[in-house]
Amino acid sequence: MNRRKELALKIGLPVAVVLVGLLVSGAMFTLKPEAPTRTPVTVIPQVRVIEVDMIDLPLIVRSQGTVNPRTESQLVPEVTGRIIEVSPSFVAGGFFEAGDILLRIDSHDYEQVIVQREAEITAAQLRIAEEEAEKELAQWGWDRIGTGEARSLTMREPQIASAKASLAAAQASLQTARRNLARTQVRAPYAGRVRDKTVDRGQFVTMGAPVANIYAVDVAEIRLPLPDDELAHLDLPLNYRGDAGRIRGPRVKLRANFAGQVYEWQGQIVRTEGEIDTRTRMVHVVAEVNNPYGRGPDPNRPPLAAGMFVEAEIEGRIAEQVAALPRAALRGNNQVLVVDNDERLQHRDVTLLRTTPTHIIVTEGLDAGERVNLSSIEAVSDGMKVQTFIVETETPVTVPATTYTEEGL
Repeated sequence: MNRRKELALKIGLPVAVVLVGLLVSGAMFTLKPEAPTRTPVTVIPQVRVIEVDMIDLPLIVRSQGTVNPRTESQLVPEVTGRIIEVSPSFVAGGFFEAGDILLRIDSHDYEQVIVQREAEITAAQLRIAEEEAEKELAQWGWDRIGTGEARSLTMREPQIASAKASLAAAQASLQTARRNLARTQVRAPYAGRVRDKTVDRGQFVTMGAPVANIYAVDVAEIRLPLPDDELAHLDLPLNYRGDAGRIRGPRVKLRANFAGQVYEWQGQIVRTEGEIDTRTRMVHVVAEVNNPYGRGPDPNRPPLAAGMFVEAEIEGRIAEQVAALPRAALRGNNQVLVVDNDERLQHRDVTLLRTTPTHIIVTEGLDAGERVNLSSIEAVSDGMKVQTFIVETETPVTVPATTYTEEGL
């Protein structure tokens, strides 16, 4: 009997525990409180917008280049000899005025040539006088004993003509000798500066051999590369055959950094060069600055020296009734996001006149007073609801383009 009770306890007790656990779990599940149902909240993004203002906008075309003299040449003596005197200005970087004597060549030999030519003239004049006297004597004799017309040889006419020719040749030789004597003074052909020299006092120079490189200081030139499509923004007349080589083009503001300070010069476009670079597809325009070595309004401003690197801002045409917007407004190549009166975004195709790192210039597709999105939004669909706040941006006086170099952008 006791064995049966023990067996019943061993089997029944675990079963009872399982049943009680199931009952408790069911009760807990049944009595579990329900979680409250939440209504989803729609988040409306907040975006920055700018109001469109249609304005007349002066365009600026940027470039850069190196300053060069407009006139540059080699200084070449026209006679041969030894240099006996050198001007203090005849040094690299030295300034000189037109007509200044830069070098003196030993003139003794050329002075002696003048004496010889003067003696030849005197001899030729004496010969003419003698032949004239012979002619008179021959004429007197022919008048006394001759008959008919005397021959020209008898009247000494060929001899007189030969003597006169010798006189003319001697006079021409004297003029050449005097010019050669004057050429022993090597003078500056214009007001300028010495770039470099190859001779000094005591050296022997030969006619036609360069002794220095010099350049004029009246006008400086700067070649400015531009892509051909940028020419559309400049008021530049085209160069045709028969036209004058120089034009009156737009003004140019030049800037250079010198000793840690930025200085400015005013110039003007005077011509375009005749070829397009086959590698970069660039066109070169040439700016000129008058009196580059003269003192300007700023006493600390250095001369616009040859070789100086400058950045240029060329005044372009005025773009009429365009919208200048921050670059952040552009989506893709030619789209912006417009916020309508219902505060919803709409994609809008626009026509761009120019795109710069900071701005876009829109000619078509927008009206004054419309609002354009400036915020970055990842996923946008037409009709998307937004909250807006207007950004106050200063309308640019001008919108410069990308700066172009000899290599392109």
